[in-house]
Amino acid sequence: MTALPAFARGLCDDAAIFPPGLAPLADAVPAHVRHVGAPYAELVGPLVVSAAALEELAGLVPVEGGHRLELAVTVPEGPAAVPGVLTTVAALPVELRALEVAVPADVTATALVETLDAAGIDDAVEVSVEVPRDERRPDIIAALPSTRYKAKFRTGGIKAELYPDESELAAAIKAVVDAGVPYKATAGLHHAIRNTDPETGFEQHGFLNLLLATDAAVRGADADELVRILAERDGSAIAERIAALPEQRVAATRAAFRSFGTCSVSDPLTEMIELGLLPNSVSPTYERTV
Repeated sequence: MTALPAFARGLCDDAAIFPPGLAPLADAVPAHVRHVGAPYAELVGPLVVSAAALEELAGLVPVEGGHRLELAVTVPEGPAAVPGVLTTVAALPVELRALEVAVPADVTATALVETLDAAGIDDAVEVSVEVPRDERRPDIIAALPSTRYKAKFRTGGIKAELYPDESELAAAIKAVVDAGVPYKATAGLHHAIRNTDPETGFEQHGFLNLLLATDAAVRGADADELVRILAERDGSAIAERIAALPEQRVAATRAAFRSFGTCSVSDPLTEMIELGLLPNSVSPTYERTV
């Protein structure tokens, strides 16, 4: 395994089974095992699966060699479904690393926290609440700082309206950073740098833009500066700024921006290599000589 720069460690959660990748679970599990055994293993977080996929997962988890598959489980039905998920996971030869819990339309911030508190979640399991894009967002963010729960933001999807614009995303990042709530992001972050998808025309956020915007928010920047960073399309400039971040700022930024879900681990890996932020030796296609 090659030691990666601190900004990249654990940055990419493996969401291969989700759109647009939609890898069959039978393919995603062995692919994830290969990722965590590869030279770039430090980049890779847990395999993200939906609660509905857990029963299928039972026959796919490798058990030889003492390997325990590390999972993050999404719970779209909301906090009331968490105890059932915990029971199902407990019967599998896996390590539950995280839960990502949606907030149904009829669930208030108070009810969300009370239900999660009563669910019996092990302290070692990281819990992220998918903060909705509606009038409940401020109340839910305000309810999280006194808890163990983190935030999760959707940054895209299969329709243009699922992508928050720069102003909305900047406000969301600033809100959680100011509140001291770590967050993760998911969906739509298909490239390192802000871009317009040539096939769909969707305006897509770059995961490195999010990283720099979080650094700015941690340093107390206003929302306008975050908007400018999220809109930046100069990959060389962004890579240069990330490479120049001091160790303390990297640590503070990654404490705030924990990870993002990607349906292809190889795509962000390759793009960061092309930007000069990761060494060629961690490329899946790198030819090693003895």
